[in-house]
Amino acid sequence: MGVNLTDAIADYLHYIQIERGLSLNTIKSYRQDLHQFAQYLQREQLTLEQVDYVHVLDWLNQLRQAGKSNSSVIHMVTSLRKFFAFLKQAGTIAHDPMANVRPPKKAEHLPAVLSVAEIDALLQVPTDKTPLGIRNRAMLEVLYATGLRVSELVNLKMADLHLDLGLVQTLGKGDKERIIPIGEVAVDWFEQYFDQARPALLKGRENPYVFLNDHGRQLSRQGVWKIIKKLVAQAGIQKDVSPHTLRHSFATHILENGADLRIVQELLGHADISTTQIYTHISKKRLSEVYDQYHPRA
Repeated sequence: MGVNLTDAIADYLHYIQIERGLSLNTIKSYRQDLHQFAQYLQREQLTLEQVDYVHVLDWLNQLRQAGKSNSSVIHMVTSLRKFFAFLKQAGTIAHDPMANVRPPKKAEHLPAVLSVAEIDALLQVPTDKTPLGIRNRAMLEVLYATGLRVSELVNLKMADLHLDLGLVQTLGKGDKERIIPIGEVAVDWFEQYFDQARPALLKGRENPYVFLNDHGRQLSRQGVWKIIKKLVAQAGIQKDVSPHTLRHSFATHILENGADLRIVQELLGHADISTTQIYTHISKKRLSEVYDQYHPRA
């Protein structure tokens, strides 16, 4: 009797959640990739034992023909590589079909970063003193002051704030806890939000989360994304900006002002410093742009 594909995927997802402690967002992305691949195997009437590298290449080619981006195909290769390695180690399959599959080369892509002037312009947009206006300003200030991921921002709880010490506590990827310092300006906007806005959003109810929507519930990642897109448009900024852009800007600006790379790694919660090194490339690129713009013989 062959290996049940659904059970094999469920076993792997359970393993990476319980044994590896990966984040829910990472597990969700692996689940999506594996379910798509499972649908391909069902269409082709293939069992797990029958899959070889030719089938994998055919599947990746189908993704490209469907218009999937290079990064999506690379992510699929990563998902399948880890899945089949797990099955091989467990003795579920005899050979690993990913052994001869090489992922496509990742295109050189530096994330968008806002200049200090653009950050200032964006922060000035929420001027109204309504509860939502104050919340939006506080949210922008906190994102730029701490470099929090958007998932970390929306999951921030009141108990995680230690404003008297100038510190914020958060759980990052893989449920790794880190402590981040927060500046006086962001602390001031936190206090304005708590005094003037959050009670109005709560409407007498209780909620442990810091940032709330207009119904007094936890603000979602999609909600933050929509708010920032709207504020960016109002600021007249032409770049493609997401909540993650503020994280990139935070890292780039403190590096440009002399911060050590290891410190930035700690602040961002990167497991590997090679992930943090992308920001040194951004700084060099910006340095070249400034040189080209202002040197008389550039």
